[in-house]
Amino acid sequence: MTKSKIGTVEAIMLILTVIVARTVSSLPRQVLEIGKSATILNLVYVTIITIIVAYFIVRLLKNFPGCDIIDISEYLGGKIFKNIVGIIFIAHFIITSALLLRSFCESLNIIYYPMTNIIFIIALFVIAICFANRLDFNASLKTNLLILPLVLASMVFLFFANMNKFIPERIFPIFGNGLFDTFVLGLSNLGCFGGIIFLYFLPPYLKQPEKMKKIAFISVILSSIYIILCAAALLFMFSFFIDANEISPLYNTTRYIEFGNFFQRLESAFLLIWIIAFACYISIICKFAMSIFKKLTNIETKKPLIDIFGILILGISLLPKNYAIADKFETQIYPYLVLGIVFVLGLSILILASWMKKKKQVNN
Repeated sequence: MTKSKIGTVEAIMLILTVIVARTVSSLPRQVLEIGKSATILNLVYVTIITIIVAYFIVRLLKNFPGCDIIDISEYLGGKIFKNIVGIIFIAHFIITSALLLRSFCESLNIIYYPMTNIIFIIALFVIAICFANRLDFNASLKTNLLILPLVLASMVFLFFANMNKFIPERIFPIFGNGLFDTFVLGLSNLGCFGGIIFLYFLPPYLKQPEKMKKIAFISVILSSIYIILCAAALLFMFSFFIDANEISPLYNTTRYIEFGNFFQRLESAFLLIWIIAFACYISIICKFAMSIFKKLTNIETKKPLIDIFGILILGISLLPKNYAIADKFETQIYPYLVLGIVFVLGLSILILASWMKKKKQVNN
C-alpha cells in the first residue's frame, strides 16, 4: 500500500466517501434535529470553521513532508505514543464503520428485506469488503472515483426533481431555536465533516503532495454543498422529519420523484448507487485501518489481517440489540468522536510536533 499513489481527484472523492456513507442513513435527520429551520445557516457556519481547521491541518503537515499522523506521533512522543495514537485511529475506523454499517443494513432490512435476518445482510457486505481488500489499494479508490460522482449527481437530481414540492417558508424563523442553539450547540454538526480525517493520512500516498490545500478546500466545499442539498430537500418537503425518528429519511424523498407515467418509483436506482458507495466506504476504511496496524507492528503483508478485520466489523456491528441503539450511536456519539479525534487529538498532535520541531531548530 505504501507504493500506491493516488491523484488529486481520487483524494477528494476519498474524503467525500465518509459524508456520503453517513448521508444515506441518518445524517440529514441529525442536522435537522439540531438546527431546525436554521439548519442551512448552521451548515454554512460549520463549513467555514471546517475550512479554517482544514487549512491549519494542511499548513502544519507541511512541516513534516511525506509523513502521516502516525509518523508525526512517533516524532512527538516516541513509539509508545505512536502505538496509542495508532490504536485510537484504528478503533475509530473499525467501530464507527461497523456501527454505521449496522444502521445502514437495518434500513435495508426494514425497507426491502423485512423477513431476512439482519446477520445475513451485514455478512454480505463483509464478504464483499474482504474480497475488495484483496485487490490493489487503488482498485477501491478507482471504483470510488466512478461511484461518488454518480452519488453527487443523484443528490443534485433529487433536489431539483422535488423542487415543485418545496415549501420555502419552512426556513423561518431563520435562527431556528435561537442564536445559542444555532451557533453554539450547532457546533456538534462539525461531525458532518468526519471525512477530513483522511487529511492526516494522505501525504505519503499523493502523487502531487503540493496539492494538499486544493484537496482539502474542494473536498470540504463539495461535502458542504452535498449535505446542504440533502438537508434542504428534507426541510422544505417534510417538516415532521425534524422531530420524527424516521428510518433513512433521504430515501423517502426519492419516492416522490416522477416524470409522467414512464419514470416513477426511482428509489431502487438511488438505493443501488448508495449501497455500492457504502461498500466502497467500508472497504477504504478497512484498508486504512490495516495500513495503520501494519505500520505499528511492522508486519510484511496485510493479507492475514483482511479476514480478521472483516470478522471484527461483523462482530461489532452485531453488538447493538436493535436499530435504536445503532441509531443513537450514529446521531449522539459519532459526532463527538469526530470532534474529539479529528478536530482535537489530530490537530493537537500537529501543533505540538510543529512547536517541538521549531524549538529544536532554534536550539541548533
